[in-house]
Order: sequence, then structure tokens, then C-alpha cells
Amino acid sequence: MNFPVTMVGSWPRSRELLAAQRGKQSGRVSLAEFSELADKEIERLVRLQESLGVDVLTDGELRRDNFYSFVTEKLEGVQLMTLREMMAYVEDKESFEELLSRLDVPAFAIRNPTCVSAITQREPLVLNDYLFARSLTRLPIKVTLPGPYILTRAMWVPEVTTKAYATKEELGDVVVELLSRELVALADAGADFVQFDEPVLTELVFTQGKTRTFMCAALASRNDPREELEWAVSMLNAVVRAVASHPRKPRIGLHVCRGNWSVNESTLLSGNYAPLAPWFAKMNVDQLVLEYATPRAGDLMGFGVSELGLGAVNPRTPDVESVSFIKSRIEAALEHFAPDRIFLNPDCGFATFSERAMNAEEIATAKMRALVDVREAL
Repeated sequence: MNFPVTMVGSWPRSRELLAAQRGKQSGRVSLAEFSELADKEIERLVRLQESLGVDVLTDGELRRDNFYSFVTEKLEGVQLMTLREMMAYVEDKESFEELLSRLDVPAFAIRNPTCVSAITQREPLVLNDYLFARSLTRLPIKVTLPGPYILTRAMWVPEVTTKAYATKEELGDVVVELLSRELVALADAGADFVQFDEPVLTELVFTQGKTRTFMCAALASRNDPREELEWAVSMLNAVVRAVASHPRKPRIGLHVCRGNWSVNESTLLSGNYAPLAPWFAKMNVDQLVLEYATPRAGDLMGFGVSELGLGAVNPRTPDVESVSFIKSRIEAALEHFAPDRIFLNPDCGFATFSERAMNAEEIATAKMRALVDVREAL
């Protein structure tokens, strides 16, 4: 089948699930109670995707607080901090407050996983989530994981992390080992598609290493952006190498965007993917999952990677994209990729952060239906 349809990962949480998540975090709701509700919500989402005709399903990341902070629940030595709490470790507090205001970032709502002591693993990161989703459907499933670069930078707060790890590279080695083990476990379980999320890579090339988003706790990368990108490439390739000879190696995807925390597009990064093209070419992945429904992403181009996860609807806008618009995105992609090498997906998740859904479920559903309709038409 040409143009399989899938999601980037996340889906808007219901009010009930959000309340249960807050209750779990405060201790008012038990893990068993939360899991029971999450199971029902995930099954409902799986059935919705099946009814729409989506080809590769996700669990909507419905158990997660956000796309990377959920690891705190799986790891010893990692603590959730709100951006407000992180203010204690920021030297220039006034500038940080101004930054959050300018970027439309709520300091109380976004939580960051911070390494506060030596990391040990309590349970798998996503394996059990995959196994539950697998029990619900015969269709292929995409599993999403934070990439090693963003996870390391998020967890690295020198004022507290250096008590356990002298350098961020030392912490990065631990992260690579964790993700490698998880990828092998997913391959052993028969996972179809594993997508690593590395949205912060665009920040490196568009801001020359000077962090202007909230997407990592490091707040500023003092290294040359090229050094950071080389490090990001080496870490991801080290993780993927763990399944290079696996008999059931899953499709490996890499998702890169320009931020997905606000419906105000002017607060998000702009620029095409050209500065990242040399680094994409070095990454041993099967598919690049990229934004192309927003004009901020620039023109379509090829990258030396065989497959493209084509962002063809914008998860942040209230209007559902027309058939002609989605077809125009596909036509542009066909100049660089064969028809059987193009997947259709939204630009990003619909609710990267549980408390900051980019759209209502009704609109998200309509956008996914639009992708399926175009696939059928083609």
C-alpha cells in the first residue's frame, strides 16, 4: 500500500484521564486506578484509529505526562521538576522569566525529568505499553521514545546532576545504554516501528546553540552546534546499532520538528531542514518523520534516507486541511521519494504535553480522517 497513515504519537487526553494523572502525581489516585482508566482510554483510541482506517497505530502516549518526562516513573535517580522549580538553578532568573513569557510557556504546567542521583531502572520504559497495545489490535503499532540527545540534555542540570555524573557525556552513555536495552526488548517482542523524538535538533541549527526554547533543562548549549549535532548522531546510531543484526529489527524512525507547545506559531522556530541534512544523512534510521504542513518548515527536500514520514496536517490549527492541500504536500514529496516510501502523518503530536493539548479530539480526529481520505483517493 502506498502512503500508509499514522500519527506522530500523542493524542489529546480526556478530562477524566487528566484528572486521574494529576491525582496519581499527588498521591490521591493509585497507580492501579490510573492504569485501569488509561487502559480503557487507549482501547478507545485504538478502536478509533481502526475505524478511521489508520494503518500504523499508536497508543496516543496517553499514560505519559509528556513525551519524555514519563521516564521519571521508570527510573530511580530522576526527578520531575516544573520549570518554576528549575528557577532555583537558573543564574539569570529575570531573563528566564521573560523567555517563558515570550514563548508562551506556562512555568507551572511543563515538567522536566532531572537527573538528581545515579540512574537505575525500575521497569521498562515503554515495553509494557507496547505489549498492551499489541493485545488490542492486529494492525502494526508505532512505539515512540525520546531520543538520546534530548533525554540527556533534559536530565542534565549541572547543579544537581554532577553529584552523580561528572559530565553530560557520562550521563549520555547511561542514556544510550538504557535506550539500547529498551530497543532490543521491543524488537524481541515484535514491535513494528520505533520512533525516536529529537525535536531539539532544529534549535541547534536555528539558534546557533543558544537555547531559546524550554525543551531541555540545559538552558544553553555552550558547545559549537556542530559538536552537539555530531554527538546527537553518535548517540542515536549507538542505540540503533543494538538491533542492527536482530532478526526482527523494527522500522526505525526519527521525528524532528520546531517545537509543539503553543498554538501561536510565531513563538515556534522557523527554517527549512537544509542545515540538518548532512546530519540526517549520517543517522542510521529508516524514516525521517518531519513537519511539512506548516510554512515554517520550508520547502521539501531529500536527505539520503529512504523513507519520509510526511507531515501533511498541522496539529495546532483549528481548520482541517483540504484534500487539495494534502495532495500538494504529497506531490512535493514525490519529487524526492518514491510513492512506496512516503507515510502520511501530522506534523507533530496532538498533545505532546498532557496539560497543553494542541487541539480538541474532534479536530484531531477530522485531521486524521482527512489523511486517510487522501490515501484512499490516491
